[in-house]
Amino acid sequence: MRQSLSTLFELDPLEIPIKAHPGEPPSLPSGMGNISLSHCKDAIIIVWHKSKIGIDIERTDRDFNHIKFAEKYFFHTNKSNHNNYLTKNMILNQWCAVEAAIKWDHGKLAKDINHWQYFKKPKELIHKKKKIHLNYSQINFHNWTIALAYDEKTSFNPEIICCSKNF
Repeated sequence: MRQSLSTLFELDPLEIPIKAHPGEPPSLPSGMGNISLSHCKDAIIIVWHKSKIGIDIERTDRDFNHIKFAEKYFFHTNKSNHNNYLTKNMILNQWCAVEAAIKWDHGKLAKDINHWQYFKKPKELIHKKKKIHLNYSQINFHNWTIALAYDEKTSFNPEIICCSKNF
């Protein structure tokens, strides 16, 4: 992370003042922008922006019971008719966007996941309890789905994202 940011700030990597306390997301001092990171079994992604931002990455071939997952976290009433049209990809994209929003808010997954509402169109995430409204961008890149959560009205261009499986 320091190496990547050193290019951006034209500083030696060891001069990048990242605060990374255990159990908390990494941060930069005021005036240096905002960072967020995510990883899965074979990739790590880091995003920097002048404004607050959250990011998540997941493998598109991740093996999980998407119906049970959706019922537990996303559909809080008995909506068995959802089972007829839900795909693993739909739930994975929703999960990824919500997790990016939780990172934007510096929240906790277990505490916050049930409070976020996901809207595919418009691409919006709403925290019902905190009354937070965020936008998101969803990018499919090779074997990953990536979501960015932000409060700006414009969507991010997918070209700004750089992924590597060689770390």
